[in-house]
Amino acid sequence: QVQLVESGGGLVQTGGSLRLSCVVSGLTAESSVRAWFRQAPGKEREFVAIGSLVNSEWTTYADSVKDRFTLSRDNAKNTVYLQMNSLKPEDTAVYYCAAGEKYSILTRQYNHWGQGTQVTVSA
Repeated sequence: QVQLVESGGGLVQTGGSLRLSCVVSGLTAESSVRAWFRQAPGKEREFVAIGSLVNSEWTTYADSVKDRFTLSRDNAKNTVYLQMNSLKPEDTAVYYCAAGEKYSILTRQYNHWGQGTQVTVSA
């Protein structure tokens, strides 16, 4: 059974930090891509960050979070993290972890999703 379990969301003030975690189980080695997406109320789900478990140099960020967010991996723990610094109110959303085989920023390329974790940034 495939499971992706996110944690680490919460309420933080503008300029604050949070670290999201995503523990993945039940996937084959072929599903070596991990990505973070987010969805704000009334908006479509959007790409945040993506990384490869095979090649740590393969990491891509959305322009809106570049230089503020960092994706990291702990393959021994089957966990991927999203360190979020200098948070802004516009970062408020439900954050989802996704796993797949293709290195893609498109939501349709992912069959495996977590349940989401709420991040709220107050002004």
